[in-house]
Amino acid sequence: MTIPQSSVGNLLLGSLSPHDYALIAPDLVRIPLSIRLQLHEAHRRIERVYFPEDGVVSIVAVTLDGKHCEVGLFGREGMSETATVLGTDHSPHEAYVQIVGTSAISLSVEALGQAFDRSPTLRRHLLRYVQAMMIQLSCSIAAASLTIPQRLARWLLMCHDRMGTDEFHLTHEFIGMMLNVRRAGMTLAMRRLAADGLIGVRRATVIIRDRPGLRRLAQDSYGLAESEYARLIGQPLERGDGGAVRRPVPAAHGS
Repeated sequence: MTIPQSSVGNLLLGSLSPHDYALIAPDLVRIPLSIRLQLHEAHRRIERVYFPEDGVVSIVAVTLDGKHCEVGLFGREGMSETATVLGTDHSPHEAYVQIVGTSAISLSVEALGQAFDRSPTLRRHLLRYVQAMMIQLSCSIAAASLTIPQRLARWLLMCHDRMGTDEFHLTHEFIGMMLNVRRAGMTLAMRRLAADGLIGVRRATVIIRDRPGLRRLAQDSYGLAESEYARLIGQPLERGDGGAVRRPVPAAHGS
């Protein structure tokens, strides 16, 4: 059964022009998202791309000694395996679900390529997303010079943008792995944010209590990538003042 564009929770798909969406609609499949679901294995041929409707997916680099480090993240605003948009079918990184969501929409690389051949506007729309991800990466590199609490604040804001709730399941150990910080250092940073009333922590659940306070702590490390996404894609990524997650608005014409 074809998935109506009006029911899609992914901003990239939802903001396509009706014409471009119709090109790929027959090949779209909605799948459930479970925690730690691997969407792509490093150095393996990419067969399908995924457009989450909620949840958070980590793009992870694996070092030679087996350590994992997050190099990017996306959720309802993005897609997996941007390498396919650039014309290749391999990536040295893996991608897996780090905060559970309900669903993602899947599309074969073959069907995506055929749609690109028929619609330059579809390819341009997704290339703009690749640019947005490059900006996110540059902001992450710049944030490496900040304190652990500042980096944590930025990371939590990014997760909050992509979730439909103020509460999500996260362990200190997992956050530390994603930010490449020892567990002891991450525990101290979490305690500081909790003591300042910015977050709450309960049984591996993080609760966002003071989003404006987190923004102040993150300083300029947060905001640029989000505003550039809105400029490039035409959809707001950052959560609204009331915490609402906005629905995508289809473009009237090609992007």
